[in-house]
Amino acid sequence: MRLLDDRITGPADEMGERQGDVMQRRESITLLGTSAAAWPLAARAQQRGEIRRIGVLMPGTDSDQDGQSRVRSFQQGLARLGWTDGRNVQIDYRWAALDVDRMRAFATELVGLRPDVLLAGNTTTLAALRQATRSIPIVFTLVADPIGGGFVASLARPGGNITGFMATEAPLAGKWMQLLKEITPGMRRTAFLFNPEIAPYAGEYFRNAETAAASLGVELVAAPVYDKTDIDDALATLALSPNCGLIVMPDAFTRLHRERIIAVAAKRALPAIYPDRSFATDGGLISYGGDSPELGYRQAASYVDRILRGEKPVDLPVQTPTKYELVINMRTAKALGLRISPDMLSIADEVIE
Repeated sequence: MRLLDDRITGPADEMGERQGDVMQRRESITLLGTSAAAWPLAARAQQRGEIRRIGVLMPGTDSDQDGQSRVRSFQQGLARLGWTDGRNVQIDYRWAALDVDRMRAFATELVGLRPDVLLAGNTTTLAALRQATRSIPIVFTLVADPIGGGFVASLARPGGNITGFMATEAPLAGKWMQLLKEITPGMRRTAFLFNPEIAPYAGEYFRNAETAAASLGVELVAAPVYDKTDIDDALATLALSPNCGLIVMPDAFTRLHRERIIAVAAKRALPAIYPDRSFATDGGLISYGGDSPELGYRQAASYVDRILRGEKPVDLPVQTPTKYELVINMRTAKALGLRISPDMLSIADEVIE
């Protein structure tokens, strides 16, 4: 097994300790307990004319429909807890357009506004905010490896000023490899598509996929991409070899360029597995992943609310996905000439006919 780009790095974790953390499933975050106390507090704050402040650092662009959908989910989650932008809370958004330098600049700018709490929309925005402040509470969502990234000490007891919601876990990459092999038994080579700047955690996912690939007799190669033209080049190169497949990493870059990746994979007749159902519903072959990004933002609102009401990030455990869903797009499978076994169809959470 080999890496095609030595920029793939990932922190080495003590697997025993990590698995202990990962085994903790997300606790049910109900609004019932908080709402009884939250509404009177929010009402009193409004009567006194107090305005709390939230800074939000988004990885994509403000013209991206997915990004706007996630912002709406966050706002809806806050509204259910008594917080309305412009009434009793002010929310300042910054959109970094997948530019790491802009993320750092915007992080400094948001911290300078002295918000009560900050929201990070992915790993790289979290890294920028952490660099800018070690005191203002930060809630994250769609972060893949908060322990390996050095953001939290453990899932149960984060420590410091950071907590939030994980999107996926690295062992899931092994499952992606297994599912892709099952759906394309003749596959001998698979590319692992990711953006190293946006997904610095990719190394650990790659290693999990590589272990599974070795057991299945598949060669796994890295396909780092930095802009959308790299997508075409990477998949064109992969398609030169017969019996190839594709694993798409969960990161802000691949989500932003979801339609292009799906279209190029179809053009090159490459079976591919994706990290969440939005890829499959948009024409991707198969997806296996956790909660939707929109749900992640809605859940993040619950932690923002609790911090605004006096709780500390150190006392709020990092939450992991509660369920993983398998979605199969039969139209794409037929276009690729693939026959999906009845056994796989029987375990799918959704089959798109």
